[in-house]
Amino acid sequence: MDGTRAAPRPVPSLPPGRRPDGTARVPGSKSLTNRALVLGALASGRTVLRGALWSDDSAACAAGLCAAGVAVHAEPAAQRITVEGRGGGPAGPSADIDVRLSGTTARFLCPYLALGTGVYRVDGTARMRERPMGGLADLLRAQGVRVDGGPNLPFVIHGAGALAGGLLRVPADETSQTASGLLMAAPFARRPAVLRLESRRSDLPYVRMTAAMMAEFGVEAAPLADGDGYAVPAGARYRGREYAVEADASSAAYFWAAAAITGGRVRTPGVGRSRLQGDAALLGVLEAMGCAVREAGGGAVVAGPPGGRLRAGEWDLGGCSDQALTVAALGLFADGPTSVGGVAHIRLQESDRIAAAADAVRRLGGRFEAREDGFTVWPLDAVAGGPPAVIDPHGDHRVAMAFAVAGLRRPGVAVGDPGVVGKTFPDFFGELERFCEA
Repeated sequence: MDGTRAAPRPVPSLPPGRRPDGTARVPGSKSLTNRALVLGALASGRTVLRGALWSDDSAACAAGLCAAGVAVHAEPAAQRITVEGRGGGPAGPSADIDVRLSGTTARFLCPYLALGTGVYRVDGTARMRERPMGGLADLLRAQGVRVDGGPNLPFVIHGAGALAGGLLRVPADETSQTASGLLMAAPFARRPAVLRLESRRSDLPYVRMTAAMMAEFGVEAAPLADGDGYAVPAGARYRGREYAVEADASSAAYFWAAAAITGGRVRTPGVGRSRLQGDAALLGVLEAMGCAVREAGGGAVVAGPPGGRLRAGEWDLGGCSDQALTVAALGLFADGPTSVGGVAHIRLQESDRIAAAADAVRRLGGRFEAREDGFTVWPLDAVAGGPPAVIDPHGDHRVAMAFAVAGLRRPGVAVGDPGVVGKTFPDFFGELERFCEA
């Protein structure tokens, strides 16, 4: 994003009884693309990513790797990125890395930079400077890496050439991105590494995603017997390869939700119930809310209940916390209060997402009650009523997309600062309009 703010973008609202029936084409997964970029850089030989996402987040990761001496060639129109792996850490004596607002880039690249022998300055946007990074800095220091700064960005990392290895305890309150970044770098430790996750927080599917991708690049991270971590052998090495990036379940979820609230139907080729992506769990929530979900042609088909009236419920969304806002928007059209728990950590993401959701729901005329680890949303009293509402996304792509979906049923909704969707889904509004026309 270039820092400019476009005028609010109106959301197409559907007349009563209009039930779209279409296909949504969503980009490649951000989570998979950024992991594959780092694994490709660490690998020996060339890696070609097909179906890759090219957005603000993936561009930040690619630019950070380029600054560290890795050749990365992106072909956005072809959804292809080529990485010339170095078989280890970065080249060059120094680099300035701008992670922008990308948490995955920050937390994946810091362990990667520690494998070099230079001095690397890592910084980001003002909001990224507020996001928690101190646990990662402490873990790197415990691995023999000098890190100046903290507990938040900017950092100056003095590469140690390798991690020390041994036991790495990732604190319970640390993001799973920290564990993933350390796990990917662990094969380059001087001795075998054991990464222990001192957490049962259910967003750990993202760490399992990392371990599964490491195996696809040639390094096995063995699960510990108690399931709370992984053991990684020293000296194991990644191999460059062609890698097909799944379509993004996080992006597809907004269209599954659109079908749910309109009583329509949507097909999302390339993504459905996924072995890797935790956000695909939203399909189970939608089934519980009364939607019909099936797999067809390598993707999901979701049909909303007639009239779009959904069943309320309570869900722990720690395993797919990026969809907490989507469920908040769905709750506006349910038959009772809808509650979300297990997502206290979303207060520390691109925005304070619980506060941002409260603001959006109230602008739409709904009732919202925040709790320490989640919230409850009550259905709108009059879906077709209410004055025009402009949603403030608070600089957060997921706020913009989740509550744009609500505008399909609640007329008069526009999204301020619509360019924020460029972080993960640059053509979101165009695809939403195409779905509404189906």
